[in-house]
Amino acid sequence: MRRLGSTRRRGRRGRLVAVGVACGAALAALTVPAAEAGPLGEGGPHWAPKDPGTPQIRFRGLAAVDRHTAWLAGTGGTVLRTTDGGGSWRNVSPPGAGELQFRDVEAFDARRAVVLAIGEGEASRVYRTDDGGATWTESFRNTDPKAFYDCLSFFDRRHGLAMGDPVDGRFRILATSDGGRSWRVLPSAGMPPALDGEAGFAASGQCLVTSGPKDVWLATGGGAHARVLHSADRGLTWTAAGAPVPAGDPARGVFALAFRDRTHGLAVGGDYRPDKPSPQAAAVTADGGRTWTPAATPPPAYRSGAAWLPHSRTAALAVGPTGTDLTTDAGRTWRTIDSGSYDTVACTADLSCWAAGEQGRVARLER
Repeated sequence: MRRLGSTRRRGRRGRLVAVGVACGAALAALTVPAAEAGPLGEGGPHWAPKDPGTPQIRFRGLAAVDRHTAWLAGTGGTVLRTTDGGGSWRNVSPPGAGELQFRDVEAFDARRAVVLAIGEGEASRVYRTDDGGATWTESFRNTDPKAFYDCLSFFDRRHGLAMGDPVDGRFRILATSDGGRSWRVLPSAGMPPALDGEAGFAASGQCLVTSGPKDVWLATGGGAHARVLHSADRGLTWTAAGAPVPAGDPARGVFALAFRDRTHGLAVGGDYRPDKPSPQAAAVTADGGRTWTPAATPPPAYRSGAAWLPHSRTAALAVGPTGTDLTTDAGRTWRTIDSGSYDTVACTADLSCWAAGEQGRVARLER
């Protein structure tokens, strides 16, 4: 029996290595210098559509488990799931949720996931499934008419947070320690005062992100300055740092964050109005968010989502309604590699990347 187990482990390791080599080659081709590579989709790695057949839905919530399994959350109370790499999609929407706006989904595997609906008062809700969406349990319903929740994120399978816009002058944080089955509002004493007009953006499910067992960051806009707030104790105490992206208007700020570890992070955003420019709409940090530096060559327009490429210290993607951008120097410079519209992007440890957005658009990076 021991010999059989050893053989099976070697076989599984070999398959993982083979997948890693193939996907790694695609990602390596994607990250060669612009002078040596054509645009995304011209004979190399490209966004391959994975049409779920829902053109009326805008998907701003995306949870990529691996290259086979992904969850989508969108308008009309819609939740979809694939377990065959996007070849087919199953509608697993919670019953009676048709009036809700799902903006974030966090999935632990193909069966367990948590989704967040946004809106004022009772429109902000959290649901959890343990059977692939066959059944759902409503685990939180906001009863404070002043509260509006934007994003959620998990440290591990048990501990997670949800972020809400300021109530009584401070951002509101929900916490769970049982995988999203129950939630509690954290004390606000450790939260810095919000700026006038400051709020979060429920644009991609990436206004709240985690790295490691305790670090979490939240992104803001709408105030005189865009900011990134950081907590090193799972949301009990926070510090705030200014981010050099467009601000001073309710439509401007940091829309998405991506951290590859607890030190190195990216911020993207700008002005989401299509007729407004978004100069300097990206920034980087190398000290856990204490300071942020503007990108030397930022994306050319507003971006709402960002993700580090798997196992890379320097390559990341940013997406928005006017295209996808790539950085190969950890966010200092960006170049546009695709013109398709996507709102959110996610990459997984087995070297796959997914994107989703308006008109039911879903894609996976393929070669």
